[in-house]
Amino acid sequence: MSARKSERLLNLLITLLVSRTYVTKDRLRQVIPEYGAAPSDEAFEKMFERDKDDLRQLGVPIEVGSVDPLFEDEPGYRIVRSAFELPEIELSPEEAAVVGLAARVWQHAGLASATSDALVKLKAAGIEVDREALNVVQPQLAVDEPTFEVIWDCLRTRTPVTFDYRRASEITVERRHLRPWGVATYRGRWYVAGFDTDRTAVRLFRLSRVVGEVERDGKPGAYTVPPDVDLRELTSALAPVPQDRTARLLVRQGAALGLRRRTRPAEGAAPEGWDLVEVDFGRDGSLADEALAYGEHVVVLEPQDLREFVVRTLQESA
Repeated sequence: MSARKSERLLNLLITLLVSRTYVTKDRLRQVIPEYGAAPSDEAFEKMFERDKDDLRQLGVPIEVGSVDPLFEDEPGYRIVRSAFELPEIELSPEEAAVVGLAARVWQHAGLASATSDALVKLKAAGIEVDREALNVVQPQLAVDEPTFEVIWDCLRTRTPVTFDYRRASEITVERRHLRPWGVATYRGRWYVAGFDTDRTAVRLFRLSRVVGEVERDGKPGAYTVPPDVDLRELTSALAPVPQDRTARLLVRQGAALGLRRRTRPAEGAAPEGWDLVEVDFGRDGSLADEALAYGEHVVVLEPQDLREFVVRTLQESA
């Protein structure tokens, strides 16, 4: 089923679901853009009948009734909410995660504006509308990232993208080129995983750190996603690492303020102009990179393996 037809079916479903009365075919043609764009009455009739049959085959109970009880010459259509709602079901944590992700994607699938327009037109025609019925098909999960929609569209069409990206704890931005493989959410933040053609490696980018707009960087179908890609494995780095190690550092007074927020005073004497602190960490590389970024303002004392790594990196750089 094409994306265009899926959107049309969903618009028809929503329109019939929110209406408290029967809706005629003429009214549906006015409120659903795809029907209004039909080149002829015959084309609209065929399109509507196919869509109606498709919904019924999907298990959607469409009722046919009279719009005016005094005149039965103008049949209308509606979906009774109680007949359409699913009974309470239980999902495993993995299934719930998939449904949650699909729900968030739906929110930014480009349907919100079309649905709102249809509801406004129904109200203007004097048809009473039950907005709460939308809860049956509209997940109440939002995607706040302005770049999500274009990322999702390019992911779906296999179109490379390019964007400016600001890494954590950095002021400057750099241009990145990516072939999106998938999107994921963790603790309310959205990430896109894919192949970074600048680094020739798989990378994960947080959408909130994208600066400006995401631009298309090629034609649709320009790449394929490897069949063995495991999005869960790619995003496993988002899970917090246990802070099971402790480092002792010398931090120059008035410097490394970002690091200081996580430290605590350590026992022992420090040289004049320095503070002796402790900090918990989980990944050697993460704390080492942070200490190296502060240059001469941070000295690693312990543990020995972390100190040796920092010293060796400085020597190689020199």
